[in-house]
Amino acid sequence: MTAQKAHLTYTEVVASIPTLAPEEQLDLLMVLSSSLNKAIGKAGKHSLLELEGLGADIWVGKDVAEYLRTERDAWN
Repeated sequence: MTAQKAHLTYTEVVASIPTLAPEEQLDLLMVLSSSLNKAIGKAGKHSLLELEGLGADIWVGKDVAEYLRTERDAWN
């Protein structure tokens, strides 16, 4: 006979948090934070260079000098 691990549901885990000592709650927070940072860190890193050219179509046919003049006049 093999031993099976019990799987807690999200609700059970959340309900058990108040039963932990404050130090254990902080430890849990650090474990969760570390786990989330690893998951996000691998999939969530982007380069600012990915934004290059984004929205370029908005400026097609626009006179930059006229646009700047209009914006500066709006500040007065």
